[in-house]
Amino acid sequence: MNESPRPDTAQTLEHQVTKARAGDRDALEFVVRAVQKDVYNLALRFLWHPQDAEDATQEILIRIVTGLSGFRGESEFLTWVYRVACNRLLTLRKKRMEQKPLSFEEFGEDLIRGLSGDSLSVQYDVDERLMLEEVRIGCTLAMLLCLDRDQRLAYILGEIVEIDHSRAVEVLGTSPAAYRKRLSRARSSIVSFMRSHCGLVNPANPCRCRLRIKAAVDLGRIDPANLLFASTKEHAGQFRLVLSEIRRLQDARRAAALYQSHSEAQLSESFVSWLRRLTDETPDARLGDSSA
Repeated sequence: MNESPRPDTAQTLEHQVTKARAGDRDALEFVVRAVQKDVYNLALRFLWHPQDAEDATQEILIRIVTGLSGFRGESEFLTWVYRVACNRLLTLRKKRMEQKPLSFEEFGEDLIRGLSGDSLSVQYDVDERLMLEEVRIGCTLAMLLCLDRDQRLAYILGEIVEIDHSRAVEVLGTSPAAYRKRLSRARSSIVSFMRSHCGLVNPANPCRCRLRIKAAVDLGRIDPANLLFASTKEHAGQFRLVLSEIRRLQDARRAAALYQSHSEAQLSESFVSWLRRLTDETPDARLGDSSA
């Protein structure tokens, strides 16, 4: 699933960027709203927790707005946006899920210990399909945290977002050889781990999302009253069909497809209100200087 805009959408975006740089507030609002979901989804995959992702997205969008006059059009605007976002994510202090470094070995042991055949007998005041989706998304996103930050970004851009290599190199400001090495190592680690542990990718593995529910709740990783990732019962209920399609893919492609199957992350109402204020209150001085 390539998240790059269609050619007609990209052309409209570039046109609105030109108008925004000239001081058009409506164009600025269009531009910010056009990229906010891409930025948020990148941050969420990188940081795991939605609140941390929203905080990072706010910082990134402010940098995009205040730096818009410096965008010279030497690359596609969305490429520039990703570059701004990646630069900020790489320099953030460690967030809550990065405070204690997690290795694939430790994660694998945790998955084995966390299986419980009692999960179906435990009643929660929430649809079980949503609980399953919460476990599935939370668990697979946590796997990304076993990668170091450089490899994590390379995997997100190259495998999940499916940005082409030349564009990813430009986004990350690295050499083609360095990017290929990071992506290869990250892909190998994720695929190898899922092959060995994840029952979604390899049905021979004992781990099942249903068997993880009780342990996840007991350990405080899931709050049935405040789900972080699950969106709608309809989307959650469709996953069985999606999974059958994922398992038709070549083994090495199943991991990326599993990430791409995640429901679209939704920004909170408070973030939407903040976004509205950002475009409404941005001084004209931040937008002008179209000669830059």
